Amino acid sequence: MSTEQTNQRPDPATGPATPARPAPPGDLPASDRAARRAVTVFPLLVIAAGAIGLLWPAHFTGWAPAVPWLLGVVMFSMGLTLTLPDFTAVAKRPWAVGLGLVAHYVIMPGLGWLIATVLHLPPQLAAGVILVGCAPSGTASNVVTFLARGDVALSVSVATVSTVLAPLITPPLTLLLAGQFLDVDAGVMVTDILKTVLLPVAAGLLVRVVAGRYVDKVLGALPWLSAVTIAAIVLAVVAGSAALIKDAAALVLLAVVLHNGLGLALGYGAGKLARLGRPASRAMAFEVGMQNSGLAASLATAHFSPAAALPAAVFSVWHNVSGAVVAAWMARTERRTR
Repeated sequence: MSTEQTNQRPDPATGPATPARPAPPGDLPASDRAARRAVTVFPLLVIAAGAIGLLWPAHFTGWAPAVPWLLGVVMFSMGLTLTLPDFTAVAKRPWAVGLGLVAHYVIMPGLGWLIATVLHLPPQLAAGVILVGCAPSGTASNVVTFLARGDVALSVSVATVSTVLAPLITPPLTLLLAGQFLDVDAGVMVTDILKTVLLPVAAGLLVRVVAGRYVDKVLGALPWLSAVTIAAIVLAVVAGSAALIKDAAALVLLAVVLHNGLGLALGYGAGKLARLGRPASRAMAFEVGMQNSGLAASLATAHFSPAAALPAAVFSVWHNVSGAVVAAWMARTERRTR
């Protein structure tokens, strides 16, 4: 592996490789400039897809069965961005990574249940909000952490391990917290996560190990492939629940904004409380507050209904917008303190 490669860490699914140490803004390699563009363009692309699904739902209502396959493409892209050192890095910082995992799988599921209960959400929407909370870390969290001048290595470690452990954690958590709203078949959900998440990630990682020199040449294109694919997922989900959106849009948006905002704040607070330092605390904020909403949308569509997938679709847009804004504010604060 070349020096250039070892100095980079990838963003799972929607982000290109990003430097382990933030470089000066005026001296960013092409992959990092692509990361900045992806963070800006991705929410706009998803908003456009959602608008199309809302305005012309009849043309896309048959797309729902394709959602798990589309998610598989996203997760395969994530696997292609990973390298074996990303996994060995976990062993070097077990305390910080373990704290990140606990914070992620405690704070966001708990907030999802609390928000669904306090807002008296209808059962389908409540289950959808909780399922978003029980999903692994978000697909753009590593790029956003980099832009915020946070600890990218920690961000990659937490995101990777949370995704690998999702088949073991997401289904029972969903059963525990959402079971009072809807029937949850945790066993079938485990199988679905294995097929749509773990196997594609493992396949992508294997391809990267075997044919790394060829994969490196297309890394810059992977964020855009994933962005288009996630936009297609949002399009399918929104088209399938267009009527409900018109009735419950404000309520769902309120739930999503609270869920994401409180997750970012409590994730940062957990890092500060554990005295991990400012860069690691920033990584914790994004690893807790940003969710793999594509997975949540896929599971909600398959196990509940298109209506239950609506919170995931809205979250997919909002957490990228809020993440980019918070990252910009953190980076600005960092420059002012120097």
